[in-house]
Amino acid sequence: QVQLLESGGGSVQAGGSLRISCVGSDGVRCMAWFRQAPGKEREFVSSIDSSGHITYGDTVKGRFTISQANAKTTLYLQMNTLKPEDTAMYYCAAREPGYGCASMSLWYDYWGPGTQVTVSS
Repeated sequence: QVQLLESGGGSVQAGGSLRISCVGSDGVRCMAWFRQAPGKEREFVSSIDSSGHITYGDTVKGRFTISQANAKTTLYLQMNTLKPEDTAMYYCAAREPGYGCASMSLWYDYWGPGTQVTVSS
């Protein structure tokens, strides 16, 4: 079992950058970022499995970068060229060990409380 906690959210102007973090992983499972804007469904952003295989959602590909540090106990999301439509609550999520990454939120077992990212035009 893991307890996840995100940090680093904030307000930024369009075109700017922000890095958010998530602590609490143990380095042996799939980790992912999701986001949810008001009135919208939770959206897959990116994932990284225990072997380092990375996947990005189409809306962030080329702008966002997922990475891990500190023996994979810290998960990062570097967000560049931010757009107003990136405004959302960003969540860190984890699966149980032994399961591959997926883009559907229902497959994830553990969630952090989220960190708000607001991009102004």
